[in-house]
Amino acid sequence: MLDLKRIRAEPERVREAIALKKTKADLDRVLALDERRRELLVTAERLKHERNETSEEIGRLKKAGRDASEKVAAMKRAGDEIKSLDARIAEVEADLDRILVWIPNVPHESVPKADDASGNVIVREAAAIREFGFAPKPHWEIAESLKLLDFERAGKIAGAGFLLFTARGAHLERALIQFMLDHHVRRGYVEVSPPHLVRRECLFATGQLPKLEEDMYRLGDDDLFLNPTAEVPITNIYREEILDGAMLPIRHVGYCASYRREAGSYGRDTRGMIRVHQFDKVELVKFVRPETSYEEHETLLRDSGSVLEALELPYRVLLLAAGDLSFAGAKCYDLETWAPGEGRWLEVSSCTNFEDFQARRAGIRYRPDSGAKAEFVHTLNASGLALPRTFATLLEYHQTERGTVRVPDALVPYLGGVRELGPP
Repeated sequence: MLDLKRIRAEPERVREAIALKKTKADLDRVLALDERRRELLVTAERLKHERNETSEEIGRLKKAGRDASEKVAAMKRAGDEIKSLDARIAEVEADLDRILVWIPNVPHESVPKADDASGNVIVREAAAIREFGFAPKPHWEIAESLKLLDFERAGKIAGAGFLLFTARGAHLERALIQFMLDHHVRRGYVEVSPPHLVRRECLFATGQLPKLEEDMYRLGDDDLFLNPTAEVPITNIYREEILDGAMLPIRHVGYCASYRREAGSYGRDTRGMIRVHQFDKVELVKFVRPETSYEEHETLLRDSGSVLEALELPYRVLLLAAGDLSFAGAKCYDLETWAPGEGRWLEVSSCTNFEDFQARRAGIRYRPDSGAKAEFVHTLNASGLALPRTFATLLEYHQTERGTVRVPDALVPYLGGVRELGPP
């Protein structure tokens, strides 16, 4: 959520963010309500001051044995007016809050001011991409021929958009998760294993609600949601807390299965593993001081990319345009790796700086020094990585002409020394 002071100070930047992110929010109404709220507060504070002075005067009159009935009546009238003003202030603030939750984060000044993905900028190209002496197969053909996944039986269990990893495929999935967790722990992240169910207020805190409710699975009786991305439970670990500044930066890595209905996306990427309703994800989340926020963002990008380097997968980095940013994001890099069987780049991680937007919604603050006023932290997150597309590109990029898949050296210990996946 944006600070009202910032909205007042930078209304045109906020108006631009609303337009670029295609969010329906009435900024003029916000500014008018904010002005009205401040007017009412000034009036209420003046009346409270006058009431306090009248109360003291009543005390003096009574002490002197003089009649204070007029002052008592005046104080009662002031009290009634203050009560009415407080009710009007609460009503204005409620109206203000209803609109504020729809105002997106303002893109950082370095973000391209385009209103869709066509404005994304490639900031780093893959150093080299393997040349194939044969026509590479798409991952679903490789997975089926090597019996790593059973797409048909997965559909029988849960319907379209779900995966059933089998035998060595299940082992490879587990190996990738364990490798990624170990990799990031070695780089200084503290591992957590969060719940798979999250509360409504957690989703509001990270910016998924109210905008994306139709994309999530909800358990109606309990008003709990299946986690849509591991960012949500990990970011909310410190919700409504004031952290000791000496703790920062806090860097967490966690694995959590994620669930998305993908409402309205049917018909796109229906083959294979590219767009599924349940997917594994290793997530990186940082809580940092505002002054180190963008330095930590660049480090986060390197940490996420280091997994692809270890898996010997070429990748490129895109700086997202404002119109392609998430509702809560201030700046985001996408990491895409090359899938030769499909002949396209696939996103495997989004590396986002939210500045204090999520922290304000979640109430996550820190005290810079002992006795200092509490301030909001900056939150950042990245996939480290998302499993389905990493699994898919690994199969496609490391396939051989014989129909096998070479196992990258970093993954060999996690697969019991196996260096090649061949027919069962």
